[in-house]
Amino acid sequence: MAALEEATAFDAACQAAQDLRPTTTDQLRLYGLYKQATQGDNVAARPYAWNVAGRAKWDAWTSRAGVGRDDAKRRYAAL
Repeated sequence: MAALEEATAFDAACQAAQDLRPTTTDQLRLYGLYKQATQGDNVAARPYAWNVAGRAKWDAWTSRAGVGRDDAKRRYAAL
């Protein structure tokens, strides 16, 4: 039952995040937690230095390495 509630809270937070206008820092936090919650640890190679946006997103996701998917969903919903 708790897993269903967490999934519902995560889905609701995903919908609410689309209506927000967060700062770049908050966007990267949300991105990192979302990717960790939906795909787990990042295994992709780090983008080249000239891909600034891709590198920032990669760093945001990789900084969440080791966080479980359920914990990432809870943290995402809490933001």
